[in-house]
Amino acid sequence: MTTPDPHARVRDAAAARGLDIELRERPQARSLHEAAEILGIPPSGIVKTLVVKRSDDTYLFALVPGGRSISWPKLRALVGVNKLRLPEAELALAATGYERGTIVPIGSTTDWPVYADESIVGQRIAMGAGAHGYSLFVDADELIAAYGATVADISVPEER
Repeated sequence: MTTPDPHARVRDAAAARGLDIELRERPQARSLHEAAEILGIPPSGIVKTLVVKRSDDTYLFALVPGGRSISWPKLRALVGVNKLRLPEAELALAATGYERGTIVPIGSTTDWPVYADESIVGQRIAMGAGAHGYSLFVDADELIAAYGATVADISVPEER
């Protein structure tokens, strides 16, 4: 029995939306800065795809660059709700079909709305690739266009 290609869903979904992606194997990193060094990009070029749960049990994706965190007040105001939270790992998996650390909007089992931090505009970014040990590179503007993402200031610098 052959093991299914863990990237088939990502590649198929990207092709269906006309997205040019690059999948790159990478060793595990102990920090954002180490990951950026391995990939040869600045830490802000690594974009986290965070699955956010609404109180009505629907979700959204928040794309936040490395070194920054979701600004919950900004995101709640933008979405027009009073409550948002990060779901438990099993809920994130059920909502997207991806494990934490591999989540990407491309190929998610449900096309949840995408909210992208404005700081990623105009960059080539690295993000989860649907499988551990890989990064996906894509032009942020093409990703935003392909998913009709809402672009806004939704982040704050991470506290050290």
